[in-house]
Amino acid sequence: MSGGRRRKLGWVWAGVAAVAASAVAFTLTGQELGARTEVLVLARDVPAGHVLQPSDLRGVQVATDTGVVPVADRGEVVGRRAKVPLVAGSLLARGQIGRTASFPPPGRSQVALAVEAGGAPPELERGDRVAVLAGPSGAGVAEKPDTATDSVVTGTVTGVRAPEAAGGPRVVTVLVETAAARRAAGLAHPRVVVLPAEGREAP
Repeated sequence: MSGGRRRKLGWVWAGVAAVAASAVAFTLTGQELGARTEVLVLARDVPAGHVLQPSDLRGVQVATDTGVVPVADRGEVVGRRAKVPLVAGSLLARGQIGRTASFPPPGRSQVALAVEAGGAPPELERGDRVAVLAGPSGAGVAEKPDTATDSVVTGTVTGVRAPEAAGGPRVVTVLVETAAARRAAGLAHPRVVVLPAEGREAP
């Protein structure tokens, strides 16, 4: 076999080896990307400061476990406090639990409002940006308010509790600036109006 022929075959075999190596690497990468890990997820809504119980958590299979708590570490988080409000169905991250709550954040306060029937949209939920304003008893849901007026307080809904009795008020908890908390709490027959989304918050 001539030297040129041997060199040509050498390049061919080198190319075959490279393709084979690439195929193996691709297969291993695919297997790694396809790997799933069982991690902890919230079984119910949990308020900030709540001490986590086994019934608050369940396991779920996900494709990554970066930053979240694996089921194997359940014993490390049960008995710890939620630092922020946690929403049912969300993955539990290590930074969300500790010895003390860190919510509400500095400069913010939560205000619980007794909202009468018709005083808030029926689909109101946590994370909605809202304006809170005073209204007459039994008033319907308000139109978009003038948020520049002093009587309107804006904030983010952190909780909605159903009426305890038919026709009774819903308890809506709103995160507002601390300076406006007293004004919000003093509104007569408060009404809650959902504002246009500006990067929906998730407290």
